Amino acid sequence: MKHLLKPFSTLAFTALFGAVPMSVLAQTPAEIHQDLQTRIQNSKCTSASEAIALAKNDETRQALEFLYAYMSSPDWTDYSPEYFAAQAEIAVRARKEMAWGKIVPDREWLHFVLPVRVNNENLDAFRTTCYEELKDRVEGMGMMDAVIEANRWCHEHVTYKPSDSRTSSPLASMRTSSGRCGEESTYGVATFRAIGIPARQVYTPRWAHTDDNHAWVEVWVNDGPQGAGWYFLGACEPEPVLNLGWFNQPASRGMLMHTNVYGRYDGPEDKIEQTNIFCEINVTNNYAKTARSYVTVVDENGKPVSGADVHFKIYNYGEYYSAVKQVSDAQGKCSIQTGIGDLVVWGSKDGKYGFEKVHAGNDNVVLKLTHKSGEAYSTDFNIVPPAGHDNVPYVSPEAAANNERCKAHEDSIRNAYVATFPDEAHTRAFCAAEGYNYDEIRPLVEKSRGNYASLYRILKNFKGRDVIALFHTMSDKDIRDFDYEVLEDHILAEDLPAKADAFAAKYVYSPRIANEMLSPWRSYFKTAFSKKQQKKFKKNPELLAEWIRQNIVIEDAYNPAHLRQLPENAHRYGKTDSQSVGFLFVAAARTLGIPARIDFVTGKVQYAPELIQATAIVKNEKSDLGSSVGAELSADADWKDVVFTTTTDNEALAAQANVSLNYTPREYMENPRYYYHFSISKLEDGQPVLQEYAEDGTWSDNFKNGIKLDEGDYILTSGTRLADGSVLAHSEVFPVKAGEDKNVPLVMRQDETGVQVIGTFNSENTYYDINAGKVQSLLATTGRGYFVTGLIRANHEPSNHILHDISALRADLEAWGRPIVLLFRTQEELDRFKKNSFEFTNLPSTLSFGVDTEGQFAKDIFSSGIVDSEELPIVIIGDTFNRIVFKSQGYTIGMGEQIKQTVGKIK
Repeated sequence: MKHLLKPFSTLAFTALFGAVPMSVLAQTPAEIHQDLQTRIQNSKCTSASEAIALAKNDETRQALEFLYAYMSSPDWTDYSPEYFAAQAEIAVRARKEMAWGKIVPDREWLHFVLPVRVNNENLDAFRTTCYEELKDRVEGMGMMDAVIEANRWCHEHVTYKPSDSRTSSPLASMRTSSGRCGEESTYGVATFRAIGIPARQVYTPRWAHTDDNHAWVEVWVNDGPQGAGWYFLGACEPEPVLNLGWFNQPASRGMLMHTNVYGRYDGPEDKIEQTNIFCEINVTNNYAKTARSYVTVVDENGKPVSGADVHFKIYNYGEYYSAVKQVSDAQGKCSIQTGIGDLVVWGSKDGKYGFEKVHAGNDNVVLKLTHKSGEAYSTDFNIVPPAGHDNVPYVSPEAAANNERCKAHEDSIRNAYVATFPDEAHTRAFCAAEGYNYDEIRPLVEKSRGNYASLYRILKNFKGRDVIALFHTMSDKDIRDFDYEVLEDHILAEDLPAKADAFAAKYVYSPRIANEMLSPWRSYFKTAFSKKQQKKFKKNPELLAEWIRQNIVIEDAYNPAHLRQLPENAHRYGKTDSQSVGFLFVAAARTLGIPARIDFVTGKVQYAPELIQATAIVKNEKSDLGSSVGAELSADADWKDVVFTTTTDNEALAAQANVSLNYTPREYMENPRYYYHFSISKLEDGQPVLQEYAEDGTWSDNFKNGIKLDEGDYILTSGTRLADGSVLAHSEVFPVKAGEDKNVPLVMRQDETGVQVIGTFNSENTYYDINAGKVQSLLATTGRGYFVTGLIRANHEPSNHILHDISALRADLEAWGRPIVLLFRTQEELDRFKKNSFEFTNLPSTLSFGVDTEGQFAKDIFSSGIVDSEELPIVIIGDTFNRIVFKSQGYTIGMGEQIKQTVGKIK
């Protein structure tokens, strides 16, 4: 084949890696080359050959061989050869120019410096854009000091802000000045790799003690306090030393922490899985006490079952989440190393399944596959997370104080940039000049943040089109990181009307399909099919699905992370994966004027056949495709399912029944929330698949009167999270038959123990009350009775979570009527908080802030015996008889709910 590459010599490979011993290199040049050849022979895309031909030297050529051998298949097609050639060139250059270039071992450089991708982010030109600035910033430093300084640079540009699960690129995070933990850590890893320091994103798929997850960064340095090796830090969250972050204690309670490593990595860590392009490694030992659990899968007769799918699950967000997936060996066995807590192991094969609670370290777990389709039953589990331990390194008071001063300075740099975003007056002036309604535009401007210029440009250039309706179909994150040219493509190619019906805007005009990177697919699909094909597909969209089945090869082998391939490239190269194929159908269908979607609950690919004519009833003289009009379309469309693996009769796939959840409201648990209190999963091949209803879904709003579920078997899982992190869980398994309505009990188990005194706290302790403007006792503020108080930190992710959780339950806490007093340890911290307090606009009127000026609160609580460290935040419920009845310390999601439950017991 003309695209096959010549083998790369060992001599040239040694030139790339300098004098570092080859003994630590896991992969040889021949292995890398062979893996690449295998991919090239099976790919219609010539990007690898074209990129390698652009290499200016042997070092860059070898780097490109590694990148293309192990990158996900969407990256092969969605990014240009020129892009990866530039990324490889700057990586090689950094290794030559940075002082530690020759110190970093070959293995660590290959796997943790060279790769561009960190997780599922949009790739960008971060390295080539920021290398010079970063290089100058750390010039003359050792590796450890360079990491700390580079993290300060990160904090100057990005701070924590929750958002949806799509990961913005590093440059987009800089432009918006914020990101969730997955984006902060992606940005941090990109920063360290840019200057040649090995870095990897560590991820806990779900915490065991609270309902959330987290991601952070590990770096390899040669001059750390324990010598050369891996150390951790919170990205964009500077600390004066490594191995320190707000998540030290939560990580010590983790069940699993892991990372994906591109290439055939052979490091010392426990390997969970090896795919064609990366391996998943287990790094839990770096943070928590661990134990290995052994499971034997057997059938109903006790005979070992080989080849069973075995999922090790953590209770989190109202479901049993699959943290690790394995296949049982010839003896029916598999095992996992985790933190020492409870998990649920779930196995399935050939229509039979079974599940059991397991405590980590149990070496004799027998999992019987005895359940089958059609069964109805329930089960209870009490899930206990690991206990955790104190693992915080020493930091001198001087170093801690200096770190706070540095963070305040970094905040000022970032806040000065944020201050350049359009304020209300600027937006009013724009609306007056361009003829827009301020009340419609201002929310969009606020969401756009650093991307406001692109937003203004779209609004200005397309005043005759209903671009506002288009923006309403996009996520908040889209608005702050969309590219002007992409949205322009969709507006012009579709000939967006002056007034778009909301349904048509969402399912025909919108560039947003699910949670993928936006791309200009609409102009591509305008000409991707012949006019004859277009007419046939519009008349019968099933013919479009059939064309895809006949012409597009589906292969998942080189996309184990399930990245989304751009729809236009799936068509262009005739090859995609089992998930991206749905994006191809939806993009092509919408371009043809066919309402189409990927259902956000079930993930099914669907179109609305009865609305096709309604969305394209006026002929557009510029195109044979037709143009939609503002006719009111029904949001209750009769969606038809599409599959791409066979020519199955799709009509049979949508047989449904109405299923309602039966729940009796009780005080302080009036309306359970989806994800937080309960979830519904469909059993597919014996394994639960979460039904992803809206995040703001509740029992009364969404499930009390019934939902439509496809025929099949389901599991309703619910849980009550207790203050110590344990869960009272309940599962209800039930079958659904088409046309047979069903009422299923929603069980929220209760903690039957009453409020207990767990410690003492002096309510006469004094603090500075910012509302009163003076130092006074806690009792003077709260009066007689129960109160909530605590110590928090400014711009601190766990503290921010508590404030958001309390905001969410504002009405309940105000109805209780008792005071909430939250204190900062210093005036400087309070001042830092005030500068960013705009994030918290819905706090209860019963909440006030203060400063523990004399340290009386801290001294009292930390010597009380109810806490074993000085980790913040800490929240207690006490009374003016100095009794403590509730305590929460550290990272906790759902603080408002926990306060609410305790208040209910008090009453």
